[in-house]
Amino acid sequence: MRRALWIGVLVIGGAATALWAFDIVPGLAFPLVGGLSVLAWAFGPRLHDARPRRPWRMFTAAALFFLVGVVVRALLQDQPYPLAQLGDAFSVCGFGFFIAAMVTFLNRWGINRHALLDGLIVCLGAAIASALLFVLPAVGIPGRPLLVSVLAGLYPLLDVVIVLLGVNLAFTTAVREPAFVLLGSMMLLLFAGDLGYAVIGRHGDVNGPRLMALPFLAGFALGGAAALHPTAKALGQATPLPIQAWSPARMLVIGPAVAVPFVLTVVLAHPTPLSRWILGVGGAAIVALLLVRASDAVQSHAAAQRRFEHQATHDPLTGLPNRRLLGIMVDRLLTGAGPGDVWMFYLDLDGFKLVNDSWGHPAGDRLIAEVGARLRHALPAAATVARVGGDEFVVVQRCAEPAAMADARRIMECVERPLRLTGPDGTEAEVVVGASMGIVRAERHGTAEALMRDADTAMYRAKEQGRNRWTVFDASMRDAVRERVEIEVALRAAVAQEQLSIAYQPIVDLTDGLGERTVGAEALVRWEHPVRGWIGPNMFIAVAEDANLISALGAWVLRESVQQAARWRADGTVGEDFWMSVNVSPRQLGDAAFADRVAAILEQAHLPAGNLVLEITESVMVEGSELTERLLRRLRELGVRISVDDFGTGFSALGYLRRHPVTGVKIDRSFVGGLGTSPEDEEIVRAVVAMSSALNLAVVAEGVETTAQRDVLAALGVPLAQGWLWDKAVPAADFAARQRHRERVVEPAAGRSD
Repeated sequence: MRRALWIGVLVIGGAATALWAFDIVPGLAFPLVGGLSVLAWAFGPRLHDARPRRPWRMFTAAALFFLVGVVVRALLQDQPYPLAQLGDAFSVCGFGFFIAAMVTFLNRWGINRHALLDGLIVCLGAAIASALLFVLPAVGIPGRPLLVSVLAGLYPLLDVVIVLLGVNLAFTTAVREPAFVLLGSMMLLLFAGDLGYAVIGRHGDVNGPRLMALPFLAGFALGGAAALHPTAKALGQATPLPIQAWSPARMLVIGPAVAVPFVLTVVLAHPTPLSRWILGVGGAAIVALLLVRASDAVQSHAAAQRRFEHQATHDPLTGLPNRRLLGIMVDRLLTGAGPGDVWMFYLDLDGFKLVNDSWGHPAGDRLIAEVGARLRHALPAAATVARVGGDEFVVVQRCAEPAAMADARRIMECVERPLRLTGPDGTEAEVVVGASMGIVRAERHGTAEALMRDADTAMYRAKEQGRNRWTVFDASMRDAVRERVEIEVALRAAVAQEQLSIAYQPIVDLTDGLGERTVGAEALVRWEHPVRGWIGPNMFIAVAEDANLISALGAWVLRESVQQAARWRADGTVGEDFWMSVNVSPRQLGDAAFADRVAAILEQAHLPAGNLVLEITESVMVEGSELTERLLRRLRELGVRISVDDFGTGFSALGYLRRHPVTGVKIDRSFVGGLGTSPEDEEIVRAVVAMSSALNLAVVAEGVETTAQRDVLAALGVPLAQGWLWDKAVPAADFAARQRHRERVVEPAAGRSD
């Protein structure tokens, strides 16, 4: 309903204008439309919560004074001087309020220098034309009262001011909403109406024919519609133009204004000295404004170009050179001469992600800015400090090796100093971050790209070695990176073409003390490279994680191992209680559809969910999100068992085991290897067994290689184990054959024991 009010005002205004034009009840048109316009100005902005309210109040006052002026002029037009001019007093006040409202909007939008210059050019052109064509002829009519002459010359000048403000408003904003268009149309109608009166005023006529009031009547309707339109709220703020260019549309407004002095010089047949002065001074002022505008445009373009170049070559957060400028500066440094060698320090902040996640991105931005400022302050002026990534900085300088190592220590010290940050809830605390840094000395005929690549390689080596340290690059690192890249390319092809294989290691029951009965198996992926031969999982699993291949690889291993367990159950190779243990990566548990995929794989293979054990790492429990927690609980609802792999090597805590729906733990081989020789390892295993028993968790010991380890595990009450003592991980066919062989050996032994 509110949105249709402005249309109603336009319809009523159009109907009233038509009635006025055909001289049908003319006495009602202006009071009706003018009254609606005043009400619209007064209450329309409130309906749409248009801010600020001050210019709308001024528009309301302007509309009210205009309406009173029209009514009074109509009532007193036949009265003698000066009563007949009383209506003009109200109209002039209306102009004052109208101009004040427009100035308020313009101040709120912000006065643009170029828009102001263009507006002044248009204003001067209009002022010259108005003065020579209307003001001077109207003032010079003999025998007319001074007040009448002043008013006749004043209206064109007021229109010139409105033109100036209207042009400035139009030139200032890039978006012109319907309310702006309606308001601008009203201003044009007011200008057209006053122009008509100015034309007849040249010959001494003041009132003119009745139809000359049509623009004012239509202007009332458009003004009221502008105040009621929902986009009136947008008039409170402008959308600045990025560049105040002399576009074709703008030149259609400016061009005629520039041509006015030259056209009038030709048109005026008998110019007076005052007319010549107006043409000369006005024309010179327009030319001066054009020169200022052109000069300012050139300077603004140059400043914009400098800003663009700075933004393109500098980091906006720290003001430091970015990767692009760094490359140029390093190449320049490499080709130049000087004492010492060129050294590059490539550092990545350790713990920055934790700050971002815990304190929010604004705190992270402050941390980055502070680190950049510290580096710039701590290092020599000749050193170049750049930010090349989210939390990555590069320092380059030419110096001797002792100075380079001293700078490395200085860099680490300034990064590690505590920094006070404010969190999103307003709390303050000191945070400490570290840095992993790679250092490289430039080789002869090197390039910036090669130098950054080697420094980045050394930085990642520092991270692998434990973080918060630095590593100096050597050529072997480059070979290792090249080898890793080659492995990644080959691994992608192997995963896509399913060229990997799965080996199965038996998990045995230790409750008889010997581990003669196989109760399960762990599926372990294997890769035989066509050139490199067998590649250990410790290498290619890490590559799969970094290359985002682990999800596809893990899905394939899960599907193949579940189907294999189902086939063994079906052909009698294993018993009904045999279970398959499969490793799951944290990335897989970050997939919301993972539990549904597991359910689909189990259903397709016709394997009960209780015969599947998914092994997770301790980091999943410590760093897991709400999504991971929901997935684990969903898997348990399906009946899938969940075991914690390599238990005791990470952030082991009783609270994590109680909080997460795990069903078992697997004791890491590092503790099993010392059994029989290390009392400490034996106590750790004993504690794990006691804790697991209290929480009703199954316990599996991995990496069992000797009978002594087996005997200690059995004595400690560990019920399940796996390791080379029983068998290595072997292909499915070999596992099945050995399983059948074990069954044949175990059954006669069981018969003899009876």
